[in-house]
Amino acid sequence: MDSNSKKTTIQLKIRAKPIHHAEDFNLDPLSGDDDLFRWFLLSYLFGKPIQSTNAIKTWKILLDNRIDNPWAILELSDSQLVGYLHEGGYTRYQHVTSRALRVCMEQLLRDYEGSLMLMLESSENDDEFSKRLQKLYGVGPKTAEIFMRETEEFFARRVE
Repeated sequence: MDSNSKKTTIQLKIRAKPIHHAEDFNLDPLSGDDDLFRWFLLSYLFGKPIQSTNAIKTWKILLDNRIDNPWAILELSDSQLVGYLHEGGYTRYQHVTSRALRVCMEQLLRDYEGSLMLMLESSENDDEFSKRLQKLYGVGPKTAEIFMRETEEFFARRVE
């Protein structure tokens, strides 16, 4: 083959996962429990095996239906929550996610009176906060990392 012959090039399109921030969703997590919880809920969905577009769609459906706090989530029947997850694009993990979310909300209510702000304020530093978050059912390192992008400022202010 000479240099003029056609070369076959395979190009792989590698999509970088988008990095989402609370401000992209008009949230100010450090303003209080409402936005902090809404950001947590979205971070929780981002941390699950689903496309981020479906996580966002599901989150918006939940908010549109005023399911934006731990009490509202626990007031839903399992089939109602599964229905919202399915409507948002969950096709395989909606039952598992529904159960996990409910257990997580029960823990948040039991351990922190439903307040992520209480959890945040009672944590000495970001490492302790991360450990507390990861004690919540279904919250692993990735979900904690996503969520804590918006709480770094809280601990930075403490140091100043």
